[in-house]
Amino acid sequence: MPRSTGAAAGRSARPRAALAMAPDAAAAVLDPTALAALADVCDLAPGPVLDDFSTGRARDVLRDTEVLVTGWGCPPLDRAALDAAPRLRAVVHTAGSVRGHITEACWERGIAVSCAAAANALPVAEYTVAMILLSGKRALESVRTLRAERRRPALLGTPRDIGNYGRTVGILSASLIGRRVIELLRAYDVEVLLHDPYVDEDDAGALGVEAVGIGELFARSDVVSVHTPLLPDTRGLVSGELIGAMRPDAVLINTARGAIVDQDALTEAAVKGRIRAVLDVTDPEVLPPEHPLWDCDNVTITPHIAGSLGNEWGRLAELAVAEVARWAGGEEFAHPVLRERLARLA
Repeated sequence: MPRSTGAAAGRSARPRAALAMAPDAAAAVLDPTALAALADVCDLAPGPVLDDFSTGRARDVLRDTEVLVTGWGCPPLDRAALDAAPRLRAVVHTAGSVRGHITEACWERGIAVSCAAAANALPVAEYTVAMILLSGKRALESVRTLRAERRRPALLGTPRDIGNYGRTVGILSASLIGRRVIELLRAYDVEVLLHDPYVDEDDAGALGVEAVGIGELFARSDVVSVHTPLLPDTRGLVSGELIGAMRPDAVLINTARGAIVDQDALTEAAVKGRIRAVLDVTDPEVLPPEHPLWDCDNVTITPHIAGSLGNEWGRLAELAVAEVARWAGGEEFAHPVLRERLARLA
């Protein structure tokens, strides 16, 4: 719905905009096609992207900027940066989390904030569903076995616990990604459990899943997929006790943040061969070369590739361009970041 005339008063039809992010992030996400589309809906400041708000050039650019298009590597928009940007009224982030650069001073100024978390959630959910299905068929382990033995296994002797028919998938957190995973899993013959303290039974029923306690989620699931944001109260949430409650040979998938999982407990269970794991994130982000998880055939580690990569960056850019166009037209953001919900967001 358009804003009232009063709210939109003083806003130019082509707001002055600037890019603030690491240069390599800008080169990746905002290709020439995206930049041309952005230039169609705003007056985009020329020259290098801003990755340091304290320079003379940055202050010259910020002086007239109404909309800041941000990305990975954007410096914090603290009070000093905002003092240099008296006309700034909106921030459109071309990635997911805004925690790294949106400060309390932004909310005090009343700056409208949008982010591309919804767009970035799609490839993460696709990765997750792919790993759920591949792990159910033991495809990842089969690749390693086939490469080592170079002979076809006796497929008719496959154990009955291999396959995806009737498997139970536990989703930890009904985040944007968690909800998308649930949606994609409707196409498969699996039972989906959900633990999220902010989702009641009625909401879970609307999602087509069963709401359970976190202990029950880990005890009943063949696969547990972690989608909770890393917050002070979720650090180490996937504890040794929960990992110990998992079914033998169950799979833990983590595409969220490594620190949500008690990595020592996970390592112990994986080294013993009691559970399997697919980890797109670890703590630290790249494990030391000597870490025992590297040598576990029942653990697959990928280098944080679940989120947007390659042509998927185009989806982030398209969302950002659309948000700038909406703001320029006096409309509300379609993907706003709300101050009161920030504590629960990644």
